[in-house]
Amino acid sequence: MVENNSTSHLDLIKKQTRAGNKIVFVSGFFNIVHPGHLRLLRFAAECGDFLVVGVLGDAVGATLLEEQIRFEGIKAISLVDYALVLNTPPETFIQELQPDIVVKGKEHENSHNPESEIVQSYGGKILFGSGDISFSLVELLKDESKRIGSSTFENNDFYMQRHNFHLADLENISRDFQKLKVLVIGDVIVDEYITCDSLGMSQEDPTIVVTPVGTDLYVGGRRDCCCPCR
Repeated sequence: MVENNSTSHLDLIKKQTRAGNKIVFVSGFFNIVHPGHLRLLRFAAECGDFLVVGVLGDAVGATLLEEQIRFEGIKAISLVDYALVLNTPPETFIQELQPDIVVKGKEHENSHNPESEIVQSYGGKILFGSGDISFSLVELLKDESKRIGSSTFENNDFYMQRHNFHLADLENISRDFQKLKVLVIGDVIVDEYITCDSLGMSQEDPTIVVTPVGTDLYVGGRRDCCCPCR
């Protein structure tokens, strides 16, 4: 059972910290912990002496996993000194805890941050992650489902009937490959597509500054390739 009484959490945090310790606070849903979360937590842990992580509860918003499971996932990370479930907006707990530093993801830097005025009122700071690599839970799940789907071989019965062969024939041919000694001389076309996020205009020349967020490799060349070899 997760304790949600903020007073109890404040007492426990005070008991576990020493005078002069710099407390850092991070909050989020943490539906499925991925590399982006770990990078943010590592950055937050390096900003102070005691890292407190608030896992937003089921009452705060829609989630994939229930709060207890998400809480256990965060609590198991060694970077985290103290974890709790928040069933109220994080700024409410920030007002009570008054951490020295509140860390948020780079994607929030240019957005409205409701805890900003609260943090400034007691002399704290809000820091944002580096944002060197962007991680999106939706994109990660989509890529994983694509990978799983691409590993499934679909039998095209109509094609095999039209060319008068069966799947067993392919299996027999594949086994015969083991008896062959083959030397392949040639090259392979590999197209690399780099997906980027724009950061703004360059100060030196009229070009857009971008940061890479993903790379896709396609063996054999794509039909939409525009290089001279096509």
